[in-house]
Amino acid sequence: MNQEFWNQIQCKDLLKAVSEGKEVTWINDNLEDATKALLKINLAMTDIDGAEARLAKFAPFILKVFTETAPENGLIESPLTEIEKMKILLEKEYNTEIPGRLFLKQDSHLAISGSIKARGGIYEVLKHAEDLALEHGILKETDDYSVFASKKFKEFFSKFKIQVGSTGNLGMSIGIMSAVLGFHVIVHMSADAKQWKKDLLRKRGAEVVEYEDDYSKAVEVGRENSDADPTSYFVDDENSVTLFLGYAVAANRLKKQFEEQNIVVDEEHPLFVYIPCGVGGAPGGVAFGLKQIFGDHVHVFFVEPTQAPCMLVGMASGLQNEVCVQDFGLSGQTHADGLAVGRPSGFVGGVMTNLLSGILTLQDYHIYDLMRDIVNSENIFLEPSACASFWGPIQLMKDEATKAYIEKMGLTSKMVRAIHVPWATGGNLVPQEIRDEYMRTYLDK
Repeated sequence: MNQEFWNQIQCKDLLKAVSEGKEVTWINDNLEDATKALLKINLAMTDIDGAEARLAKFAPFILKVFTETAPENGLIESPLTEIEKMKILLEKEYNTEIPGRLFLKQDSHLAISGSIKARGGIYEVLKHAEDLALEHGILKETDDYSVFASKKFKEFFSKFKIQVGSTGNLGMSIGIMSAVLGFHVIVHMSADAKQWKKDLLRKRGAEVVEYEDDYSKAVEVGRENSDADPTSYFVDDENSVTLFLGYAVAANRLKKQFEEQNIVVDEEHPLFVYIPCGVGGAPGGVAFGLKQIFGDHVHVFFVEPTQAPCMLVGMASGLQNEVCVQDFGLSGQTHADGLAVGRPSGFVGGVMTNLLSGILTLQDYHIYDLMRDIVNSENIFLEPSACASFWGPIQLMKDEATKAYIEKMGLTSKMVRAIHVPWATGGNLVPQEIRDEYMRTYLDK
């Protein structure tokens, strides 16, 4: 990296540590009062409510074709589970304190595709299907949306394509739902994507195109191919507002779960949420929704691998998607395949500019230690990228930067009443033999 490059970036000392592959914590100095910050964004709570209403209309269809959604009557939602044993284990193993209560948001167990991408990815496919059906006059908004499961609709959608670029989980949600509707779905998968995910997609009826390059290349080629085909629609995790709003619905659902469990979030009961981050779409959407609902009472941190901290380098440098991790001498490679992204979403980085509290990075070997910890303490399996979320509560009261943040925000005396939510982004569909392999990885560390 030349001097000219370093001259144009912010946070030089921190980013030099990043370029050396060190674990760092970046605190966002641009964080603002939530009400003020949200006014700068051309999206609102009404947009999230609209997405939730559309998903409710599709619930009869989802229930009909995915019977595993019966417990939620066709809604795709995951449990919120208190993990007291994991809290005790983490405090002991990492010589840290996690004041308050620790909960796991188990998007790892979302129906259909078993990851956080299920909400946003499936929502975008459903909205596109609705738009096409309305446009061609085979659907009225007053219809029972279970008609989408009919042979007539499947034959209609077979004339159209849906394409997406993915490291794995977004491709799973797009591929599975698109195929069920009848679309010809093409998933462009990067070199980091796991073979079992490719195999499952093909089994479910999706066409999978494999690349030797990273996520950015898969997206680039997928977008170009789709744009050249008038029958094709491209799902863009970097820039799609529709996808973003589908992810944001999670905040409404979390609020409801808090109410059901009598969990209070207010000035005296701060909420800390920790979300693994790849290109940024899913964590950005969730963070946006959380800020809409809980305002300044929620503090959202992203977590990224040390070799692929794309959102961190984008936001900390001030250059957003004009930089990638390779610009800082990093490989972009990580065992956390869902986080193996070199260049962040400029759209999400822009939305997060005044909303995100900060970003933490961790070495890969920690994710396997944490994977075994959550299995051994709570008997819950998560895939590697999901386990990165635990790094947030581990470091919050241990890292000098996060401790300074707590003091600056006037939270020190309130931490005993804090609620911590690591967001488990995936893992339920991982085959048993792959789970066993994951559990053995880095076993000597």
